[in-house]
Amino acid sequence: MHNSVAFVVRHSRSIAQVAVVAASAALLTACYVVPMQPAPGAPVQSPAAAAASVAPASNAVTFNARMYPANDLAAKYGTVQGTVTNDMHGRGIFTASIRGETYSGEATRSVGNARTGIANGSGSRGGWIRCNYQMNSPALGTGQCELDNGARFTMHLGG
Repeated sequence: MHNSVAFVVRHSRSIAQVAVVAASAALLTACYVVPMQPAPGAPVQSPAAAAASVAPASNAVTFNARMYPANDLAAKYGTVQGTVTNDMHGRGIFTASIRGETYSGEATRSVGNARTGIANGSGSRGGWIRCNYQMNSPALGTGQCELDNGARFTMHLGG
């Protein structure tokens, strides 16, 4: 009888160990690593391409973004053209080309107020742009943008 108790105890420990290993393996299979920056030389997907893969083109709407100089720093760039491609789910892709640098990033509507939002973009040469906007109708809006060098613009969306 003593041997059968020892067998049951050993067998129970083995079952418990197998269960712990199986549970650990199951938990680890749900984990994955998301790199913050691509490896040097690795292909990089543009935000516009990422948006196209998320939202079918038939559901997306593209608005023109016209940015007019609002201070002396921006005056030397003149009027700037950009686009916002809205995925119709509260976010979109923002692009513009200023001073020979291409900026791209996201435009996102504010939580609790679907008429307001922010758009941020990083430049191909390390610069950045940030914008705040308010939609006055489903297809028209206004906002302000600022570049990393302090140049400020008044933005008109749509039309």
